Amino acid sequence: MKVEQKGHTTTIKDTQGDIQSFLEKVTNQHNSYKSQNLILDVSYDTNATLKDIKLFADLSKNHKKGKKSFIVVASAIDFNAVPTKLLVVPTLQEANDIIDMEEIERDLGF
Repeated sequence: MKVEQKGHTTTIKDTQGDIQSFLEKVTNQHNSYKSQNLILDVSYDTNATLKDIKLFADLSKNHKKGKKSFIVVASAIDFNAVPTKLLVVPTLQEANDIIDMEEIERDLGF
């Protein structure tokens, strides 16, 4: 697990390719990140399935209660099949762009 903090955003990368243990680590340490926008990068795990990505739904819901963004970066999944309550993108750049847009929306009161 690699943690990178830039401004109001924390990016956590899964470096072992085990989504279940990565989710457990992030969930256990969530209090450290709850005041930051959060990007979870699981693109290292090329075998990640939509079922694996859906495991992040509860953590996403919990994190968004704090008016902060929660985005999962994954590759090789069907993005059209992702539930609307989860925000999943294929690249880190897209994740950062979405966070910027959501920050503007929050500043404007949306």
